[in-house]
Amino acid sequence: MRLSRAVCAAVSVGLLIGGWSAPADAVELPWPVTSKLVNPTPLDPAIKLLPALPTPYRPYTGTICPGGEDSCIDDVISEMETRLAPFAQSCSHHAIFSLAYLRVTENVRDANRSGYFADRAWLNRLDTVFADMYFRTMDAFFAHRPVPPAWTVALEDTQNRKLNGLGNFMMNMNAHINNDFPRALVAVGLTAPDGTTRKPDHNAYNQRLDSLYRPVFIEESQRFDPAFDMYHVGPVEGTAAGVIMRGWREGVWRNAEMIANARTPGELRLVNQWINNYALGQAKLIESMPIFRATTASNAARDTWCAAHHG
Repeated sequence: MRLSRAVCAAVSVGLLIGGWSAPADAVELPWPVTSKLVNPTPLDPAIKLLPALPTPYRPYTGTICPGGEDSCIDDVISEMETRLAPFAQSCSHHAIFSLAYLRVTENVRDANRSGYFADRAWLNRLDTVFADMYFRTMDAFFAHRPVPPAWTVALEDTQNRKLNGLGNFMMNMNAHINNDFPRALVAVGLTAPDGTTRKPDHNAYNQRLDSLYRPVFIEESQRFDPAFDMYHVGPVEGTAAGVIMRGWREGVWRNAEMIANARTPGELRLVNQWINNYALGQAKLIESMPIFRATTASNAARDTWCAAHHG
């Protein structure tokens, strides 16, 4: 039974990566879009061969982490811990992504301070701007203000308990990566002052993510949803998660390039509409998959487990 579920999950992974097509009302762009992943195999050699498109250098003019200091990520982690605590205490289904995002951010901090990335200040700034987008989205949602379409689906489905833990993880990850990340990258700049691309630092984090899937999946299952790790069959789910994230992250960079290279306000609107539609399409696909849906029984089991183990 466990293996058959894993096979089901693998098929779903293939659909997520290569089988999605834009919704009927999606905007068609007048230039090629290279954000789709078509071959669900280890992607690092291919990704390294994909050159970054030339994009103009634009100095960062934002007010969030303007100096790129290490303390920026420390502040982000402190904020994430503060926000996670009530979710965990109340066994809110929002705790799943809140915990996962905290662990990813801790990993980014450790990697950056070890010299893993070439541009330490840029990574600090990117991480902080990206996290701020998540904080503002959550605040807007709970204040009943509009949020982007992919986030609307993710947060309403989470709030309404329609998804299991793995579904919460995938749905919120999709919204934050596919909807928010291209905009965060453009905000902090794709190109360094000397004209070199920052894509190697973007690519470098793929391998760090690989080391996170198992411990994060285990912690989620131990604290919040015992079924979170139900598809574990050796390295299969880690490989599947790595393929999905690489495909999404490569698409994120290409979408950011399209924003940065938009020549007119009209082109910029088209790109932003494309990004919104793509993220929403992925959300609808995740929502439609039975392996991510909750049932009355699974929610009851999850609540009972979390009440005893959420700490």
